[in-house]
Amino acid sequence: MKRKLEISELIFKIISYLFLTVFALCCLYPFVYAISASLSGIDAVEHNEIILFPKAVQFEAFKRMFKDNMFWNSYSNTLFLTFYGTIWSLGVSILGAYALSKKRLMFRKVFNFYLVFTMWFSAGLVPQYLNYLKTQTVFRTFGITDDKWLVVIAMGMGAMNIILLRNAFEGVPSEIEEAAVVDGATELQVLSKIYIPMSKSTIATVALFFGISRWNGYFWARQMITNQNEHPLQVFVRLKLEEFTDPDQMTGWNEVYATDSVIYALVVCSIVPIIIIYPFIQKYFAKGVNMGGVKE
Repeated sequence: MKRKLEISELIFKIISYLFLTVFALCCLYPFVYAISASLSGIDAVEHNEIILFPKAVQFEAFKRMFKDNMFWNSYSNTLFLTFYGTIWSLGVSILGAYALSKKRLMFRKVFNFYLVFTMWFSAGLVPQYLNYLKTQTVFRTFGITDDKWLVVIAMGMGAMNIILLRNAFEGVPSEIEEAAVVDGATELQVLSKIYIPMSKSTIATVALFFGISRWNGYFWARQMITNQNEHPLQVFVRLKLEEFTDPDQMTGWNEVYATDSVIYALVVCSIVPIIIIYPFIQKYFAKGVNMGGVKE
């Protein structure tokens, strides 16, 4: 039988739902505004008349963006970085977490300490930048001139994600592994047939973290990728923002849409894939963080 809520509990529930509703609307509003601004006419945007719905609706800003070959080129670069970067980072993290989850690993506590230490203290941007420059030199020695691979491989580690996976692997019953070893399973088979299937929620969550990080990656892509044809979408958006906010380049602008509308259209297109993918992975999110974030 369902228990009747007391007055204090009912008040707390109402306040909680109101707070969450307001918070959700505050998170949603910038995206709605970006859509409205990208579809509104030049006068409405420049005179700050957009509040919620678009005014003087036009699609010319999207048409201009879609006709720009550099937009599609940057989009393909972002897909490249996200796909291969997520696979590489996830593969390295799974292997590292599997090794660190084993009590039989020599110097296990030392390795785990060093892993956590990198979360407490960072070397800083300058040493990190110099390290990436040296890595870039090594890559070019082997004939790898595409700097996208530098962003994929050299920036593929994440201490927090390795810890989440390690904790999830430590939660797998050791008896299952022992039974598999008795049946003749190799170390790779134990990992692929037991640990990965039993930790798929945490792996899906970590993959989401890596994917979003690679999709939104801007700073190191801007610093390390020198070829404009290899720039990802976030760098392209920033360069367009600099171009459209430069009065010298925008002299004589005579369009039905504002320059800000193009920027908002770019922002909308850059976030749509994440919005589409996220609902399919959301069901693993809470379970995955709980499994990997709590150590028994």
